Amino acid sequence: MWGDREATTHVVVDWIRRAADADVDLVAFGETFLSGYPFWISLTDGARFDASDQKEAYAHYLAGAVTIDGPELAAVADAAAETGVFTYLGVTERSPSGGTVYATLVAVDPTRGVVSAHRKLMPTHEERMAWGIGDGHGLRTHRVGEFIVSGLNCWENWVPVIRHTLYAQGTMLHVAVWPGAVRNTVDSTRFIALEGRCYVLSAGTLLRPDDIPEEFPLREQALARVADLGYDGGSAVAGPDGRWVVEPVSGEERLVVADVDADTVRGERQNFDPAGHYFRADVFHVEVDRTRLDPVVFTEQT
Repeated sequence: MWGDREATTHVVVDWIRRAADADVDLVAFGETFLSGYPFWISLTDGARFDASDQKEAYAHYLAGAVTIDGPELAAVADAAAETGVFTYLGVTERSPSGGTVYATLVAVDPTRGVVSAHRKLMPTHEERMAWGIGDGHGLRTHRVGEFIVSGLNCWENWVPVIRHTLYAQGTMLHVAVWPGAVRNTVDSTRFIALEGRCYVLSAGTLLRPDDIPEEFPLREQALARVADLGYDGGSAVAGPDGRWVVEPVSGEERLVVADVDADTVRGERQNFDPAGHYFRADVFHVEVDRTRLDPVVFTEQT
């Protein structure tokens, strides 16, 4: 339900419950699933400065964004608590200033609620016309049963030092969320799994012309350029040996389920641990600032 945060929240909650019915412990949704990827920019000359139609499109997009403490994520947290399903959800996060959208991957624990909100460190190419630059605050892992899990947005999964940050925290299952395309997941999913000796769950979204509401200002102009938006899913799971557990799924709206085994991860690290016995701390030094970079810090005397 592109751009409609209330309707999309209902979709998310419904699929969390479906996942619970399938005995799933962790479920993931694609990049900015709630409430939509900025598909129009590359199709409508989005870099034109001070263009009135682009301003209208952005205003519509901004109005559909959510806040971390808002009712939409509260409903998702309630669903996670009700079902016991740990949830990774890509959201369009509206900044406290009210004028910026971040591509944020939220981790929701069934007992603790939102445990991290990772703003994409560097939006990709034309995404910079819609999204702000994130920070390191959300570069964190979480415990789900026997597993330590992590997550990143789209092309930041390609950045070695970002992946290393998560490997060093012991990730055993990495969630890579994408706007939705087999071309993005068919190579990277297996490579990251083999490099990190971890399972990799790639979650990709389906976005079709009929999903775009009539009231979106640049709908007709964008769809006049293409018959198919090209967001065909691509959700997949690879094992810590780099082999497919579930190959990329194209064009299907369904739950993609796989069983994972912690001992399999431990066994594969016998010969390679990129942030353990294969990391030369005497040669390399990696330091990560996980401060939330707020635009203002207030100090008050009470």
